[in-house]
Amino acid sequence: MFAAVFAAATCLQSVAIPLVPMPARVELTGGSFRIDSKTVVAKGSSPEAAKALRKALRPATGYVLETGPAGSGSISLDLAGSGDPESYTLDVTPDQIRIQAPAEAGLFYGVQTLRQLLPAEVFAGTPQAETWTVPCVHIADSPRFKWRGVMLDVARHFTEKPDLLKFIDALALHKVNILHLHLTDDQGWRIQINAYPRLTEVGSVRRQTVVGHNTKDYDGIPHTGFYTQTEMREVVAYAAERHITIVPEIDMPGHMVAAIAAYPELGDGQPAEVMQTWGVSPRVLNTSPRTIHFCQTVLSEIASIFPSEFIHVGGDECPKTQWQNDPAEQQRIKERGLKDEHELQSWFMRQMEDYLHLIGRRLIGWDEILEGGLPPRAAVMSWRGTSGGLQAANEGHDVVMTPTSHMYLDYYQGPPSTEPDAIGGFVPLRQTYAFNPLIEGLAPGNERHILGVQGNIWTEYMKTYKQREYMAFPRVCAVAEIGWSPQESRRFPEFLTRVTTHLERLKAMGVTYRAPQPGDSPIASWQPSDLVGDWKELSWDLTPGFLGQGDYRVTFLYTGGAHRLDIERASLWVDGVKVAEDIHPGTTGGSHKDNRYTFKGVPAGTKVELRATVRPDGGTDSMGDVFFEKS
Repeated sequence: MFAAVFAAATCLQSVAIPLVPMPARVELTGGSFRIDSKTVVAKGSSPEAAKALRKALRPATGYVLETGPAGSGSISLDLAGSGDPESYTLDVTPDQIRIQAPAEAGLFYGVQTLRQLLPAEVFAGTPQAETWTVPCVHIADSPRFKWRGVMLDVARHFTEKPDLLKFIDALALHKVNILHLHLTDDQGWRIQINAYPRLTEVGSVRRQTVVGHNTKDYDGIPHTGFYTQTEMREVVAYAAERHITIVPEIDMPGHMVAAIAAYPELGDGQPAEVMQTWGVSPRVLNTSPRTIHFCQTVLSEIASIFPSEFIHVGGDECPKTQWQNDPAEQQRIKERGLKDEHELQSWFMRQMEDYLHLIGRRLIGWDEILEGGLPPRAAVMSWRGTSGGLQAANEGHDVVMTPTSHMYLDYYQGPPSTEPDAIGGFVPLRQTYAFNPLIEGLAPGNERHILGVQGNIWTEYMKTYKQREYMAFPRVCAVAEIGWSPQESRRFPEFLTRVTTHLERLKAMGVTYRAPQPGDSPIASWQPSDLVGDWKELSWDLTPGFLGQGDYRVTFLYTGGAHRLDIERASLWVDGVKVAEDIHPGTTGGSHKDNRYTFKGVPAGTKVELRATVRPDGGTDSMGDVFFEKS
């Protein structure tokens, strides 16, 4: 009872003070403190935290904040106490501000909260004419999870170093502490490896890129870019100053066409070209001793650049056709005492896990690494729903929850007709925010294996950095709050109120974002219980979204489940009469094709119904939403 009352009180306070993520405990105490040119950083304050504070405040305020005595008119940043190194307390009185924490990380997060207590103009990069007042508060804060992550795919479309640093700044404001960089894929290799120079000489150059959803058209424009080791060490240091750990990913044994293009002997020995389309290639690494040595050498150099505990080795979407058809691989399966190609992939992962353990690191991979048996010390990123994460956690493995249904930030966040092209799916802000990483089914005590949560930004359809920001924010705000704030305190309407104010901060920082819109919600949906294994006509009442006679469009968007949905035809019925029909095959799943249906000249009426003939692909575990819009 007390926890519920306290959570409700915290929610009320946080609406009055629109902080993102919401602190664990907030109490307004009345009055305010004014920061001006005479304000000082108290003597004895942490030099690191004082540097972060001065750096954050000077551009917009113009104040240098000299060092002075503690007391009236001062800001103190003190290392004190014990406990979670990311925890802190922040006390603002009319006379002074004091932040205390057991470690530098906590002081840094206290500074981020202090910044948000100031007017939004404090995030501007140039001096602002503003009175810099801070409301008097007592805040006691600590994170719910230790992994609060965002993945950025720099392989499909490269992110230049200045933009990457800007992205890190935006993550730091939200107390995100993990940036997972997807550095390699079929479409590009983006990190210098000294032992294998052709990885960037050849593998970083995509001759051209498919237009749209794997059409027959190409843009004819080379796409290039990679980070030198020196550049990436600078990025790692920049992130570390903001208490963000960069977790590198070298995807293997699938998603390796860029590497195979550089060194064909790593695959089937045939010439290859950096992939120009999206999707999954059947060309994968072989498992010869030479290829194992290649992978371990790459991981060794990666470990020398990135000090992170975890190194991500992918492990996802590795077709087995090449191994099935290769006599050498079949012989290796026999010699290694393996049953099949799934066990061969597990054997491959064990080689990587053993090597990473040898050099003092831990392996983490996508949930496909569960197939064929999981290496003993491996951690799992559960992306194909939450069942893989549940299995891994109950087997004693650490898990990061990142299901497509809530955490894939490359999915549409609004009606497709008004949004930039995306890979498919539908993950609005409300849906992201609704996720709780502590899912049902965890055995007692296994909650400790849920490290946290991560949002993923795959960039196939994001050519520019501004597009990546647009797809990220404010959904990253929701991811951050899931990872930081107490579950019992989280309420979406209250979060939405705070985010509306918070967007002004992002605007001042020059961050591109998508403001939530009233029309973001779908009008209907489908669930597994609606489906059978074959074609079936489903119907939905669209009357609440009907705006009178005219032209309309319906879009089907997959949101979750193991299977896509195929559409054969769709028709609109007004007052029991079919008035328009669109017959063409459409697909909606992890990616979509022709999933929009148009209806011309729809007459006025009182009851409007959509009927569509649909079929799930391979099973009924499919969920999705239906959008109904007037053209």
